[in-house]
Formats: sequence, C-alpha cells, structure tokens
Amino acid sequence: MKVSTERIPESQVVLEIEVELERLERSLDRAYRRLSQKTQVPGFRKGKTPRHMLERYLGRDAVVQEALGMLIPEAYNQAIGEENIDAVAYPDIEVVQQEPLIFRATVAVRPSVDLGNYREVRVEREPVTVSEERVNEKLEELRYRYAILEPMDRPLQMGDRVRADVRVSVDGREVFSEDDAEFRLRQGVPVLMPGFVEELLGSEKGIERQFSIDLAPDYPQQALAGKTCLCTVLVREIKEEKLPELDDAFAADVGEGFPSLEALRERLESDLRQSAEQEAEARYRDKVVDGVVAVASVEFPPVLVEREAEQLLRERVSSSGAGDIERYLKQVGKSEEDLRQELRLQAGERIQGSLVLGKVAEAEAISVGEEDVDAEMERLAASSGPRGDEVRKVFGSAGGREALERSLLTRKTVDRLVVIASGEEASPPAEAAEEVGKSEVVSKE
Repeated sequence: MKVSTERIPESQVVLEIEVELERLERSLDRAYRRLSQKTQVPGFRKGKTPRHMLERYLGRDAVVQEALGMLIPEAYNQAIGEENIDAVAYPDIEVVQQEPLIFRATVAVRPSVDLGNYREVRVEREPVTVSEERVNEKLEELRYRYAILEPMDRPLQMGDRVRADVRVSVDGREVFSEDDAEFRLRQGVPVLMPGFVEELLGSEKGIERQFSIDLAPDYPQQALAGKTCLCTVLVREIKEEKLPELDDAFAADVGEGFPSLEALRERLESDLRQSAEQEAEARYRDKVVDGVVAVASVEFPPVLVEREAEQLLRERVSSSGAGDIERYLKQVGKSEEDLRQELRLQAGERIQGSLVLGKVAEAEAISVGEEDVDAEMERLAASSGPRGDEVRKVFGSAGGREALERSLLTRKTVDRLVVIASGEEASPPAEAAEEVGKSEVVSKE
C-alpha cells in the first residue's frame, strides 16, 4: 500500500492512499460472499450463486461498491497508524480511482498552539470612579421605591404608575397580550416599545384606546423591524407617586435605617464603587485574555467549530424556553443560516480562547487537585443555602467534578495571566519554561 500525506491549513491532513490490486481482489471475493448470502438470484439458492452470475444480476459496480465499503476503512485506519496521524474526527473520503483503488482522505487532526511572547503582554488597569451624579440617581431610585401611591381619577400623566390590559398586533397577528400589566411612566424610560409611553399619555381609566406605532427598520426584534404595531390599551388604574423628601427622616426609613442622609449617600457610594470595581476587574481579565490570544498562533479544524456551534445552538434554544429551533428562530427573527453563521463566529472565538488557556496552563505548570475541587464544591454548596445538598449531589458526580475541575483550571490560569499582565511576576516555573512554544494540544471544549 502506498501512502502520501500533505498537511493543509486548519489542522487537516490529506492522505492519498493506493491499494494494491491483490488486496482489492481479496475484498471483491469477500464482497461476493456477503452479497450472495443476502441476494436471491432466480434459479439459485442464497449463498450458492456463482460469482459471474451474481455480478450479471446485480451489476459489477454493486459488487465493487460493497468491496470498497469494507476496504477503504481498513486501508484508511492502517494508513493513519503507519503515518502516526492523530485524527480527531471521521475523514472526508474521495475515491480517485476504483481499480486499482486510489482514494484521498482529508482528516482533521489535533489543534496546534504557538503561544508567542505571551509573557510580554501588559494591560493597564482602568481607573474606577463613582460620580456624584450616579449617587444621586441611586437616591432617586430609592425615592421611587419608597413612594406613596395615591389612586387618581384624572387622565394619565408622566410619572404615574398604571395598571392596564395591553394588546399589540402586527399585520393582524397578536404579538403581545397581557392583562393587568403594571408599569411606570418615566421620561426617557421606554415601556414595551419606543413611543408607547408618549402615546399612552392622556388615557383615562376605563376607556379603551387604540393607536399605531411605526417601528424603525433597525428595531432589535427583527421580526418586528419596520412594522406598524396596532396597540389596544384599557387602563384599569392610575396612581400618582408621592415621593418622599430627601432628608434624614427618609434615610432613617431606608433599609436597616441610616442615622443621616449623608450616611446613606456614603453607603450608596461604597456599594456603587464595589460594583464598579468588580465590573472593571471582569473587563480587565477579559482584556488580558484577549491580549494573550492576540499574540498566539492557533490552528484548529473546522469540525471543532461545527461541534461547538451546535452546542451553543442547543444552549440558546434551551435557555430561551422556546422548546425547538423553529420557535426560537421566530423569537429572535433570524434565519437558521444567519443564526448558525453567528454561532460559528462565537464558537471559533471560544475554541481559540480555550486552546490558548489550555496551553498557558501547561506552560505555567498550573494544575487542579482533588482538594481544590472539594473546596470549590463546598463553597458553592455553602452559598446555595437550603439547596446545598442538591449542589453537592450535582457536582459530586464524575461529570460534575470534571466540570468544576475545568472551571477552576481556567480561573487559575487567568489569575496567573493577570499577575503577568500587570507586571507583578517575571518568570514561569523552570520545568514549564522549557515547554513553552509550539506544540499540539487537545481542545478543552
């Protein structure tokens, strides 16, 4: 058997395999015996039909195809073994010639990652500030939360809270329906769709109103973009919000109570700062990973992208509650091909990041032990309150522990990269430094 190999882009190898005539003839004999056992030829018992009569009855091509169906997988498996090809998916087969047999097998192999100069990546941290305006906005939100609601018999005004039955239809098809919907009319805060609040102003309790709203062509819900919505609204109740004064008495009523308005402002500023710092840290970690990925050279086969995109699609459909892809496509207003193309881009980014982080973990000698998994499981259980035992059961399984191990390894790897990118550490472990560079890795996805 003759085998030639050629490595092509996207972690694929093309093998051209030529099988000797004697081996093909043996496969034809096997094919004849198999076909004769399951083919009833007039005048002969099954298994007793002479080969030339069987070929005349079925056609030689049928016998050849049966033989190739057995011979090609055998020859392919032998070839990848002899050539040390580490395949990660079934090959695409192209028969070049039948007699003698020559075929090409295009096979996906393990991805390769060259980390480049990832230890030279540096990322500046963004300053975290909390403006007085933001604190005032939080105070205003608290005023609305502690507002006294007073029923009114006048027409609806900006700032009111309203309870109403709402119906929305497009092209005669109802797209939204809710009885006793409750919402607040506030300037600059959209309800349901742009322009709905403004059209609703002046409505009176107990009197049904109809109005139309033309949605922009770039409206986020593509199924409604550029459409005219017919809205039918019956106001059931109108309440005016009486806001409390911003003073020490108000501060004393908020939450567990504060000694003064200034103390309340300080708590709000502290909470906002903590939240802003957490968000800034998350963005920083993302930027560090992006920077490391940017200096790496990664190559992986398209089959991994298709697998990951399919997984992302299942996750989206499941989390949406749509039940199946057809209903989900209607929800998002996209064609299946547009959605799959979008998911392929996300899948490629996800795989690239996973491969790079996996290689960094190897280069930096980062590992996760059983005790780390146990500690993480207990932390999650403790934070789940009464559902703690359920959490332990889920993550105590082999699959659950494996998922926790992957998550912890990713977190520890990003932690190390953050230290490096901020300039706090200079060198990798000695035994790992020798391994940094180009090598083949398996996707963690």
